[in-house]
Amino acid sequence: MTANGILQIVIFFLVILAVAKPMGVYMTRVFAGERTFLHPVLRPLERLCYTLCGVKETLEQRWTQYAGSMLAFSIFSALLLYALQRLQGFLPFNPAGFGTAHAPASATAMTPDLAFNTAVSFTTNTNWQSYGGEATLSYLVQMLGLTMHNFTSAAVGMAIAVAMIRGFSRHQANALGNFWADIVRATVYVLLPISLVFALFLTSQGVIQNLKPYTAATTVEGQTQTIAQGPVASQEAIKMLGTNGGGFFNANSAHPFENPSPLTNFFQMISIFLIPAGLTYVFGRMVGDQRQGWALFAAMSILFLVGAFVVYHYEQAGNPIVAKLGLENSATASQPGGNMEGKEVRFGIAASALFATITTDASCGAVNAMHDSLTPIGGLVPLFNLHLGEVIFGGVGAGLYGMLMFAILAVFIAGLMVGRTPEYLGKKIEGKEVKMAMLALIATSFVILLFSAVSSVVDFPKGGYWNGANGPAIANLNNGGPHGFSEILYAFSSAAANNGSAFAGITTNTPWYNLTMGITMLVGRFLMIIPLLAAAGSLAAKKQIPVTSGTLPTHGALFVGLLVGTIVIVGALTFFPALSLSPIVEHFLMQQGRVF
Repeated sequence: MTANGILQIVIFFLVILAVAKPMGVYMTRVFAGERTFLHPVLRPLERLCYTLCGVKETLEQRWTQYAGSMLAFSIFSALLLYALQRLQGFLPFNPAGFGTAHAPASATAMTPDLAFNTAVSFTTNTNWQSYGGEATLSYLVQMLGLTMHNFTSAAVGMAIAVAMIRGFSRHQANALGNFWADIVRATVYVLLPISLVFALFLTSQGVIQNLKPYTAATTVEGQTQTIAQGPVASQEAIKMLGTNGGGFFNANSAHPFENPSPLTNFFQMISIFLIPAGLTYVFGRMVGDQRQGWALFAAMSILFLVGAFVVYHYEQAGNPIVAKLGLENSATASQPGGNMEGKEVRFGIAASALFATITTDASCGAVNAMHDSLTPIGGLVPLFNLHLGEVIFGGVGAGLYGMLMFAILAVFIAGLMVGRTPEYLGKKIEGKEVKMAMLALIATSFVILLFSAVSSVVDFPKGGYWNGANGPAIANLNNGGPHGFSEILYAFSSAAANNGSAFAGITTNTPWYNLTMGITMLVGRFLMIIPLLAAAGSLAAKKQIPVTSGTLPTHGALFVGLLVGTIVIVGALTFFPALSLSPIVEHFLMQQGRVF
């Protein structure tokens, strides 16, 4: 590792630490319905949304009503996006003619299974793409479909996080707030204004924003190249801020039209963690003890920094096989210059390693380098981040309510060790809360391991419905051996964690992968949200109990260590066998001179 690379990581973390409080203070006022400096401009828009939707902002909902509203909104959103994709050939703002008889020969057909996968993906804030955006979707679908979902799916995550906080902060209450008011406030006061400013900044730095037809250019070799255009900056801003990750271009944030410089790269990384970091401060303010919020922030920070430096170390060291070939007499085992395969020269190893860690800590999934080209241990960290449930800051809202799930488990384990009824923030943690937390944890792990195992061995008839002309599911891999299994495991882990990034060495645009990954995304989103809302409803109804000498303090270093240990141990116990067959064994085989 170099001093410059270490400094980049440290500066990034210090900026996140600095913005957490002001962002948290602002969001606390927003979700409490209090006046902010943007109210004179945005309050009329907020009122208009309530009027058009027939919402009474002061009417609160029980957890069942809150969950029902969330499900109804999500189902309608998914159906709308599905219809837009299937009908794009008949709709305007489609200069490339996607979905028509005049579509380019290189265009990807929007089949029913692909449309289902994409609709589920963007509704669940996963934004997995089994296609190249510039070769599949019209400008209208990109703007009205995908970009709209980038806002709404992020707002849903923030609403669920706030409802979860209310479960801890309220006493003997039967309501968790109003879902419709929460998503409107999240969109109007948080996502829209910041996205507008960020999009303007991106356009000033060279990110394109237009509705022009694709440009035909002649290369220096005399060949014709089609250069995609489109409304990129507006989608890029909310893609990062809402931890969505779905790129306008197939190359995502490695594409110069999306991410042209180290400066835009730095601000994109900041935007990914901006809201999740602020929500830890919101948590502390709403429960009445800011130390509780900083404890969650500390746990997230420890896991983030360890992961970032592990990825950076192994990517900077590179492949020892290359080192032996290039420097036969060298006493070092490191590759000269480090592993630059799959990375953009304008970013380098440190910024690429940092981006890979951040995007898998959060449920973002945007990439500025190809994870498939990382060293085995460099790829292990992003994969394990997905297995941890993306609670290391995590997605907007999703990271916080996922971390609170582990906090419930941590105090439960601590209570078992000392023989006391577990308590957290003045609430007894009893059977219902633990069962709901375990249901959320087991459901996501189950679909990851089940579908990864089946996809590794299933053999469909070649040319059949499930895989078209690709044959067995495993034949869709670009690599064999443990690296090939990593590609399968990563795909389903990314889907369950609602991340959307990929190892990029696997072809998933087949009915089998489109449908099974769609199911995995639904489980990863809603079978986590619903049990946690049930736990929040149960906690809100409880009365506060006094702190005694036997109460475990949940704001100090001991609890932070217990929380980090619980997260890592649960993740390791669940996924160590699968990881042993993928990046871990690949690392040792690489040391022996074998690659895949």
